[in-house]
Amino acid sequence: MAGRRRASGSSVVALCLLLVSLVACGGGPTTDTARADVQRLLDRRAAAVLDHDESGYRSTGSATGFAQVAALPLAGWSYRLTELHRTGDEATADAELRYRIEGFDKAPVTTRRTLGLTRDADGGWSVTSDRPAPNSAEQLWDRGPVTVVRGEHSLVLGVGQSRRTLGLYADLGDRAVPAVSRAWGTDWSGHVVVLVPQSLEAMAGLLGSPATSYRGIAAVTTGETGTARAPADRIIVNPEAYGVLGSVGKQVVLTHETTHVATRAHTNSGTPLWLSEGYADWVGYRDSGRTPAETAPELARAVAAGDVPTALPNNGDFGFTGDSTALAQAYEGGWMACRLIEQRWGERRLGEFYRAVGANGVEAAMTGVLGTSPGEFTGWWREYLRAEFG
Repeated sequence: MAGRRRASGSSVVALCLLLVSLVACGGGPTTDTARADVQRLLDRRAAAVLDHDESGYRSTGSATGFAQVAALPLAGWSYRLTELHRTGDEATADAELRYRIEGFDKAPVTTRRTLGLTRDADGGWSVTSDRPAPNSAEQLWDRGPVTVVRGEHSLVLGVGQSRRTLGLYADLGDRAVPAVSRAWGTDWSGHVVVLVPQSLEAMAGLLGSPATSYRGIAAVTTGETGTARAPADRIIVNPEAYGVLGSVGKQVVLTHETTHVATRAHTNSGTPLWLSEGYADWVGYRDSGRTPAETAPELARAVAAGDVPTALPNNGDFGFTGDSTALAQAYEGGWMACRLIEQRWGERRLGEFYRAVGANGVEAAMTGVLGTSPGEFTGWWREYLRAEFG
């Protein structure tokens, strides 16, 4: 009997320990419902953004941020809570924000956000702040209210810029899109989204990089490469470098960046930058009327001085933080290579070559589309440089 009582007592203790893990001292459940409550709060906040419902947005906490995004034509806006860090009645939420621009994005932009939270006397949570997560890029609205200007083929989103200025970008985009389609074809979205921040610093914030990386760079294009499903491509302008360009230069730059949007599905890690950047420049300058010497002045000077490149530019030559003259020569060398293909094999074959490189690599594309080898092509390219600039 004693042995059975000890066994029974042990079972009771074990059962009590199990119950303690499930039930609080006062008899209520200790399961923390804060994560579910915060996720519901974020869902309500997202719905208010989509519905342009300012009062609904205010009911979730701080109204700061509503005016910044109010003009955005959104097809989607949602938060997914990933981590919740609580300290009494205050908390910090790590969340993934996904949003889409209506009529332009077939896949959402995804970015990480950090939201400050506070709990009131009734136990409800409210948002006190919403900012980029550490080491995450800013979004355009983080710098102020977004102004939206629509073109025929373009959507321009700006902060700290007048509607008139943004309208000029829309006009450039509307000319760039058909120019790209004439060269590349129509197997792409046929529209562009252009972001115009207030400064170089703000541009760098959108890219999550130091401003020094983009000083002198007029614009860049973001977007996932090598996928048939069109993601949320963005052309991001450096208003300081772009603003000093002439009318032809501005059009060339925006057409160049639009070409990256069009060719993105056929561009991957195996596509050399001399081809992707050279082709974008080739399309950009195609209708400009500029001569090779005008388009490639740094390379022309080097070749005229007897310094003919021994090889096509490698990917490292295109680094934004390197020597500006070497960077210019890399772009110009890529442009001259594409111009050589267009003049020797024709415009249609140039487009076929680009697509073939994305599908099979440079060597296979050289053989299959151009009937040559990389070594032989490099020799022809060097002769072409001498003929134009020597």
